[in-house]
Amino acid sequence: MPNRHSLFWRLVVLVAGFCLSMIWASGYVSRYIDKTSSFLSEQARDTLTGYASEAQAALQAGPEAMAQWLTVMKEREPTWLVVVDEQLQPLGGQSLSDEERRRLTFVRHYDWPMSRRYDGLPLVSVPLEGTGAQLIIQLPERFRPWRNHALLTAGGVYLPLVLLSLLFCWLLYRMLVSPLDRLRRQANALRGNRLDSLLPPSIARRNDELGELGRSLEYLTQRLRDSVAQQQQLLRDLSHELRTPLSRLRVACESELSAEDMRNRTEREINSMQQLVDNTLEFAWLDSEQPRFECEPVDVAALWDLLCENACFEAGWPRERIQAQIPEGCQVLGNLNALAQAMENILRNAIRYSPAHGVVGLTAARDGDSWRLRIQDQGPGVPEAKLAVIFRPFARLSAARPGGDGFGLGLAIARSMVVMQGGAIWAENSQPGLRLTIRLKTV
Repeated sequence: MPNRHSLFWRLVVLVAGFCLSMIWASGYVSRYIDKTSSFLSEQARDTLTGYASEAQAALQAGPEAMAQWLTVMKEREPTWLVVVDEQLQPLGGQSLSDEERRRLTFVRHYDWPMSRRYDGLPLVSVPLEGTGAQLIIQLPERFRPWRNHALLTAGGVYLPLVLLSLLFCWLLYRMLVSPLDRLRRQANALRGNRLDSLLPPSIARRNDELGELGRSLEYLTQRLRDSVAQQQQLLRDLSHELRTPLSRLRVACESELSAEDMRNRTEREINSMQQLVDNTLEFAWLDSEQPRFECEPVDVAALWDLLCENACFEAGWPRERIQAQIPEGCQVLGNLNALAQAMENILRNAIRYSPAHGVVGLTAARDGDSWRLRIQDQGPGVPEAKLAVIFRPFARLSAARPGGDGFGLGLAIARSMVVMQGGAIWAENSQPGLRLTIRLKTV
């Protein structure tokens, strides 16, 4: 449920007020137009009253005068008419057919409103004063009501609605579009590499969703500043890491090493720098591009066997020191190459910090619609306060985890690889050693 500061309530008031105003205005004006348009015009009533006066005079003069008047009326008004008494019997020698008598039951007084549902021309009655008789005439076409109904509706109903809509749009613009335009200008400023705080105070003070959006954009700006600072720090760390093997090479060149020792030292330092550059470029690519890997079913047991074979060959470990407890049918939804690289980095890291005759193990357990893959070593572990630090680039906690000659990029790359597959990774201390957990969706 939206909170009391939500923009939802402002929109409710605005939209409800607009709708109620439209309903009231359109209903009131429409009823007024219907009422005024359904009656005969003043000119039509005067004309019909005049015809009734002529009919009354002809009726008093006799049947011949009535017949003559009817003949004259047929020339003046090409329509059907009759003069009847109170019992709807024709006067003045007129006669009616059965169909015409039935039509007399649908006669309306000429002062009454006319229905729009009637397709033809209505029959209207005009009383003959003092006689009780009435003139019944089919309304001439030129006197038909509702003739200007569409024009009156357009001017009286639709025009006010258009004006109300303009007012509604203006209020909606003030409420939504204007602050969004300010946020757009802030976003455009970010495109221009202006990373200073640009959030207008009028938006920062808002308690609704637009205020949250503005503060989120401000947070994004801060994260971008932090990312730029991290890249700069990465360059400084890379520069520092490269200086160390270069310094060792300089010392080796100035020393009196044999040609064989010099070649071995040079090859080792070049391989070290090559690995550093490759890992740094890979991490920088993952951090900047943030690619989305194509995911497919991956058999964890088969992948782990392949990784263990390669790791044992490189480290000289017997296969028995790498164990696994993987349930049958353990398949995760991930990218084979990315998952292999992430697990390989974790496995190498576990082997590097394992004690003599230590064991590295993998266990897999179902967690709802996901699998948790836990890789655990028997090393000294990591202080609790440093568990999140080990996933940062160039983080090497040699005091807590001695041994090894890595650059602190393996776990950072592994974390990026797992996250890009829609998974999660975290570290925990176990008794003994360190346990890293990868959570990925099941197939």
